[in-house]
Amino acid sequence: MSQTLFDYTRQDAAGACSTAHAWAKVPAPLTPPERTALTERAKALLLRHNAVLVAHYYVDGALQDLALETGGIVSDSLEMARFGRDHAAQTLVVAGVRFMGETAKILSPEKRVLMPDLDATCSLDLGCPADDFARFCDAHPDRQVVVYANTSAAVKARADWMVTSSCALEIVADLHAKGQKILWAPDRHLGRYIQEQTGADMLMWNGACIVHDEFKGLELELLREQHPGALVLVHPESPKRVVEQADVVGSTSALIKAVVEGSAPAYIVATDNGILHRMRQLAPGKTLIEAPTAGNSATCKSCAHCPWMAMNGLANLVDCLESGQPEIHVDEPVRAKAQRCINRMLDFAAARKAAASGMTPGIGAA
Repeated sequence: MSQTLFDYTRQDAAGACSTAHAWAKVPAPLTPPERTALTERAKALLLRHNAVLVAHYYVDGALQDLALETGGIVSDSLEMARFGRDHAAQTLVVAGVRFMGETAKILSPEKRVLMPDLDATCSLDLGCPADDFARFCDAHPDRQVVVYANTSAAVKARADWMVTSSCALEIVADLHAKGQKILWAPDRHLGRYIQEQTGADMLMWNGACIVHDEFKGLELELLREQHPGALVLVHPESPKRVVEQADVVGSTSALIKAVVEGSAPAYIVATDNGILHRMRQLAPGKTLIEAPTAGNSATCKSCAHCPWMAMNGLANLVDCLESGQPEIHVDEPVRAKAQRCINRMLDFAAARKAAASGMTPGIGAA
């Protein structure tokens, strides 16, 4: 399979680039006949192996469609975690990045969890090494450790709480109301946003998503001038100057819900452009405009699409279903320790959902 290779530097906790590099190998585009043949092959293999496909909103639209057509799900990471845990299938195929596959395995140790490519990772995960993070936590034992889902199983094993962007604000607000001080990792932009919204005492790890970190406040201002009637939808992993211009700040599910239920004719979307596929399906009459990043130049690391999400394709999905590899493994006692912080989040979210249901057809919890 032909591929395009990309390299990315990463920062350490002090904000300095290390010599380590992340890399992504993105499958070459498929012809329409190749896409059709691989889709039909994948459907047959999912059925044969009693497997279910769990896909994130940021992966290729063909994988999103395949998941929905075969009884799987397309969702944010919180719904992915719940769906995989509760589904009867004994084989879960996770189209996303590695931490999502690990989370599925943590919650369903008895199930086989496959991924099209285990090298599909995340800059937030890479930028928060478990040993360094453990030392950070040990230096601040008086704080509740709250980690974003975009972290390794080993980092989650050190945490009191795991959160996703759809529940982080509520969980931190609840901890703050109980007088708790927070140690937060790894996304500094999301952490800053939550701190501003809640007033919580939060000590931050210095990490960022290479996609959301590239959105630019000045360019967004200029784009808004060109589309004065458009609402601005922003994921809170984005820089402060971008978030400040938002009409809606929220998780992937929350942003989709805003488009589906909103009355505006046009929306400027500041998150990974993989989300536009599902937005267009659920709100076909709306105009969707990508928020500007650094642009297609030597300084653009992402251009609004995660290179690791792009590693998921129909060809390597079929390969993993045919071979049963690569498979996610999370060793004990790391798995059991990580499960505690994830279950705490899921229990909290379930209690809030029971108190005030917020489900939108085709989306899930916002």
